[in-house]
Amino acid sequence: MPNTTNTALQTRRETALPRGINTNMPVFTARAENAEIWDVEGKRYIDFASGIAAVATGHRHPKVIAAVKKQLDSFAHVCATVTPYEPYVALAEKVNALMPGPGEKRSVFLSTGAEAVENAVKIARIATGRPGVIAFNGAFHGRTLLTVALTGKVAPYKLGVAPLPPEIFHVPYPDAYHGVSVADALKGIDNLFHYDIEARRVAAIIVEPIQGEGGFNPAPAEFLQGVRKICDDNGIVMIVDEIQTGFGRTGKMFAVEHSGVAPDLMTVAKSLGGGFPISGVVGKASVMDVPPVGSIGGTFAGNPLSCAAGLAVLDVIEKEHLVERAVALGKIISDKLEAMARRNEFACIGNLRGLGAMRAMELVKDRTTREPATELTKALVAKAAGNGLILLTCGINANVVRFLPALTIPEAHLREGLDILEASLAELVAN
Repeated sequence: MPNTTNTALQTRRETALPRGINTNMPVFTARAENAEIWDVEGKRYIDFASGIAAVATGHRHPKVIAAVKKQLDSFAHVCATVTPYEPYVALAEKVNALMPGPGEKRSVFLSTGAEAVENAVKIARIATGRPGVIAFNGAFHGRTLLTVALTGKVAPYKLGVAPLPPEIFHVPYPDAYHGVSVADALKGIDNLFHYDIEARRVAAIIVEPIQGEGGFNPAPAEFLQGVRKICDDNGIVMIVDEIQTGFGRTGKMFAVEHSGVAPDLMTVAKSLGGGFPISGVVGKASVMDVPPVGSIGGTFAGNPLSCAAGLAVLDVIEKEHLVERAVALGKIISDKLEAMARRNEFACIGNLRGLGAMRAMELVKDRTTREPATELTKALVAKAAGNGLILLTCGINANVVRFLPALTIPEAHLREGLDILEASLAELVAN
């Protein structure tokens, strides 16, 4: 029997896996339930990461597990493009009905978020006959070659992989805390049309309504409304990336709904599968129906087990009122963080932001200069893990702590996790 301590498994991992695969902490999961994880040594953790926002309904939600087991008793894989199956169609019907905006919708299901983004760009290019795509500084859309080109951060994603796909352009994303206004961001698009690519050659603008890896920066409503107008005025497809924000996390089914904007295409993934791999592109039928037969799809795209999970996830979100619960959870998180920020010992808390249960805390060395406290943030993640709390960071300077608890987390566990956070940070700043 192999040694299954965390240390022993980490040693095995280092010899079996390439260095390029990151690990947040050398802790190996043995089991998980709702918002708790136990490692191979039996240590318990409160999970504020949720598999990077992939289990809004919690680890192993009983309804999701039951749906997958039932599907597995029938078949696991036949390929939706060979012999179709009802769960794929049923999930498409439900997701179509949820997408903001009037008119007919269509959905295609895939396996990963990056695959959804790749297909959304392909659909937009085919629909418009144009090559250009505009993304934003700080954006994250994936690690494949096209999605790396769209991602607005060099290290570590773009290092050594040039040349990247052409006709990809980046402009500023609004970030008031760091001095980028809505006017600055919209002006960046206008400048691009004057200096780099004319509007009539742009197929799509892809935007996160809240930047994920970029620092959990919410886009002001007027910014998304401005992007919508630019797209309408110039025949450009507006793609909204809801991969991390979607399915209730922000207090709306989709974060773009906070702005009143309806996109042309929307990418989804993560929490839709409740822990099972699935992603999708949902959009206006007038755009989605343009690509020719056979041009979109894949062998495991819309796997029947994942479609069954997705149907159960949407049922849980509705029946357990998780969209509304995200608002309540978010208030508990923000109230705690705001109380911490008011204390002199926590002058390192520079900014708090987010929507619903998608919250962030930016750590700085000085509140006036706003110099990023990257090392403190890294130390906080490690200290919290030692105290039984799993955290994730984000931001260009990796100095933002992001909060992504399951929307099913018991309130007692949420408060316990926040207390661990407070105690861990207090211990660090005292030394």
